Amino acid sequence: MEFPLHWLVILVVVLILFGGRKIPELMRGLGEGVRGFKEGMSGSHSQNTTVPPAQAPAPPAAEKPAEEKK
Repeated sequence: MEFPLHWLVILVVVLILFGGRKIPELMRGLGEGVRGFKEGMSGSHSQNTTVPPAQAPAPPAAEKPAEEKK
């Protein structure tokens, strides 16, 4: 079985477009996406285990202006 030349051309084009540093980041993101998809399909990740987002702190109470002395 011969190695198809078009795969080599595709590999070279990807290396030129993304560079050597960006490819591992892309593959890591792709792996996380596939892992999340599998968890969603299997139903092992229930919605009860999700942590609610942190609530924003309440804004500080506005100070009352000092009353003027008469």
